[in-house]
Amino acid sequence: MSATPASALKDKNYNLVCVLEASLRNAWSMQTYIEDAEREGDSELAEWFRKIQHNSLKAGDQGKQLLRARLHEDGSS
Repeated sequence: MSATPASALKDKNYNLVCVLEASLRNAWSMQTYIEDAEREGDSELAEWFRKIQHNSLKAGDQGKQLLRARLHEDGSS
């Protein structure tokens, strides 16, 4: 049995918005981690965080494109 209550809002577009928000939030958080690692002189860790940030931004951009297309489709129906 799931602890998450059933919701009429939970559908593929809701899931898209949730993942989009998580990707962009993660990219934003990585900036703090990058700065922390650099302040500590750990360039290897800072670079690893940059790679994660890049991937999150890429996922965010892709998610925005998908959302934009779906909103356009819904508006033209």
